[in-house]
Amino acid sequence: MFYYVSKVFWFFATPSNLLVSLILLGLILTRFSKLRTFGMAMAVTFTLTTLALGILPIANYVLFPLEQRFPVFVDDGKSVEGIILLGGSVESADSGERGVLVSNEASERVLYAIELAYRYPNARILISGGGGTVFSNGTAEAPIIADYLKRVGVDPSRIVIEDRSRTTSENGQFSRDLLKPREGERWLLITSAWHMPRAMAVFEKAGLPVIAYPVDFRTNVGFANQRPRAFVSEGLRRLDVSMKEWVGVIGYYATGRTDELLPSPHD
Repeated sequence: MFYYVSKVFWFFATPSNLLVSLILLGLILTRFSKLRTFGMAMAVTFTLTTLALGILPIANYVLFPLEQRFPVFVDDGKSVEGIILLGGSVESADSGERGVLVSNEASERVLYAIELAYRYPNARILISGGGGTVFSNGTAEAPIIADYLKRVGVDPSRIVIEDRSRTTSENGQFSRDLLKPREGERWLLITSAWHMPRAMAVFEKAGLPVIAYPVDFRTNVGFANQRPRAFVSEGLRRLDVSMKEWVGVIGYYATGRTDELLPSPHD
């Protein structure tokens, strides 16, 4: 029940959806003579707010602390026993209907999983991802990615599929149950940089220590973060991603799904 309530809540609370709803509400209020002035002011205010949030680099500053929490992985020459790839990079319903892998803006997750599969030829590869959206047809993501890895030459015997998880919390729990890693084994965790703090906290809570391998960076450093956007939709999309992740980070900590709000890298 919590899963469905949280998904429906976020659909309406997503910044871009909320802003459009408030603009429409303002326009509706202008139809009533006593509320016409208030409604027009409301519509204009939230229209300008939408433009500002979409064009100005505000979302970058919301996302930046999450993305910079864990540094880019540097190969230290030590052995790697396994690679864990979290779902979220493939449109599973579209992929199932078309019979080909249809990726989204987080496709770097799959690309780097392939690179690591060849860099560490003896490492097992666990793909964790079920049907994680309320409005999809429930097609699991992990088997689709697994089939793609096989087509690009990854040995099927190395691949472990976890196709039940719908949330990051379930990613950690179900992955631990499948792998049962031995003490001292090194497992790399691949996910988007902005999602890495919550994912690391979840896997630590689940008792499956992992090493962060962040990809899919959306922000930069220095002046690049301060440039305005050419399209309002770009800024709003980034704001949606950043706010959703912060809600997830705080919500997971508040409900005991993680023991740390923002974990730090371990030596």
